[in-house]
Amino acid sequence: MKCAFPIAVAVLLAGCGKRDPVDSQAKHTDGLPASHENAPDATGAPPTNKANPASAAPGASATAIPAALQGRWALAPADCTSTRGDAKGLLVITPADLRFYESRAVPGPNVHGSADSISGEFAFTGEGQTWTRFEALQVRKQELVRTESNPNASFTYAKCN
Repeated sequence: MKCAFPIAVAVLLAGCGKRDPVDSQAKHTDGLPASHENAPDATGAPPTNKANPASAAPGASATAIPAALQGRWALAPADCTSTRGDAKGLLVITPADLRFYESRAVPGPNVHGSADSISGEFAFTGEGQTWTRFEALQVRKQELVRTESNPNASFTYAKCN
C-alpha cells in the first residue's frame, strides 16, 4: 500500500508535462485558442504575441475587419437617427473594432475573415470591465447577422443610410 501512493503520484505528474491541453488525436479543433496565447490586456487590445512582435503594438489587430462589414448597423430604425445618445442597438464597425452602446471589441489573434464575414475571439472593454467572447459577423443580402457565444445569441442588423 505504501508503494501505491508514490506510483499514483508519478503517473499523475507524468500527464502534467504535456504542453498542449488538447489531445493530438482530437477532431474539429479549428477555432480553439492555442494554449500559448496570452490574455487580452486591460485596455481591450488583443493579446500580445511574443513570437510575433508586429502583433504586440498597442491597439494592433490580428485581422482587419472586412470592408463589407464596416459602417453603422442598427437593430431598430431609431438606432440610426437618435440624437439623444440612447441608440442602444447601434453597432459601428471600423476596420479595427466593433463599437456598441457601452462597449468596444477588437479582434483577437485567432480571428479569421473573408470578404463578407469575420469570426473568432474578440477582446471587449466596457463599463470598467474586460472580457473575451466568440463573435461571428456575416453580411447576408442587406443585413448583418451577428452571432455570439456565452451566452449564445444571434442578432440581425440593418445598415444605416
